Formats: sequence, C-alpha cells, structure tokens
Amino acid sequence: MTAIEFNTRIISERSSLKSYALSLTHNLEDAQDLLQDTYLKAIKYRAKFEDSTNLRAWLFTIMKNTFINNYRRMVKRNTFIDQSDNDFYLDSLSHTVKNDAEKNFMMRDLESAIVALPQNLRKPFTMNTKGFKYHEIAEILQIPIGTVKTRIFVAKKQLREQLSNYGVMYGLENLN
Repeated sequence: MTAIEFNTRIISERSSLKSYALSLTHNLEDAQDLLQDTYLKAIKYRAKFEDSTNLRAWLFTIMKNTFINNYRRMVKRNTFIDQSDNDFYLDSLSHTVKNDAEKNFMMRDLESAIVALPQNLRKPFTMNTKGFKYHEIAEILQIPIGTVKTRIFVAKKQLREQLSNYGVMYGLENLN
C-alpha cells in the first residue's frame, strides 16, 4: 500500500475516530488533540501496519493506547509532593466539584426522544444500543436484516435531528 493510499484510508476513518476520542476524553479539544496524536503515530508507524489487518482496529488501538499513556503521564505530572514546613499549604489546593445537572438534562432529553420514536424504530434501535448484532435483531423480531439496518438508521437520523441543539452546543454538528 502506498503512502497516499494509506493516508486516504486513515482519513476516511476520521468520523469514527473522532467519536471514539470524544467517548474517551469527554472534551472536544482533548478529543481533537487525541485524534491528531493518533494520526501522527499512525503515519509514523505506517511501516508496521500489515495490509491484511483491519486498519480501523489498528487505529482504534493506537488511539486507546495513546489515551492511556497520556492519562498516566498526566497523573504522574499532577502528583503533589509537599516539601514545605507549613501545613497550611496542604489544604490550599483547589478542589473542584463536578456538576452533573447538564448531563442529567441531556440524558432526560435523550430518553424522551427515544421514547417518542415509533415502536417499529425504537425496538431495533434500543436492541442495537444494548449490544445486539443486526442478524440477532432480525432473528428476534423476525424481519429481514436490511429492514433492521434501515430502521436503526432512520431512528438515529430522527434522534440526531431532535437533539441537534446539543450538537451545536458542543461543536459536534458536523460529525457525520
């Protein structure tokens, strides 16, 4: 595989990689950095990639390992060793409290949007989100696999439209 073919193939995985990076970092800027680091390592170690292997899985592995290594590095860097004689400084580090209210609103909106889906779309979609494969859903619901795929696609499309304000809020409107 030439360098141009390789680069074209890894760029075609951008959307999947960006989604995965967001799921790991929960922060758009950190996800962008992780995506960039992944591309850099993939290009750097292109010679180690074997054409017979799954490129997407290879890229996801690079991303996961990069995330883990960055996390470990950050934990080591943020380790605080007090060498002062004054105990007052021990309590002076800022403490943060995570506010889950926004996440709770989002989850409530998502659940409402899923419940609002027609039953013929909601059932295959929820089964898919619970880990069922397309062929398993088709067997259980006794419908063709193409119908399962279509219904899941339509459900995702409707949810994306209904929840588009969150995409705009977090800069994810062009994730497709």
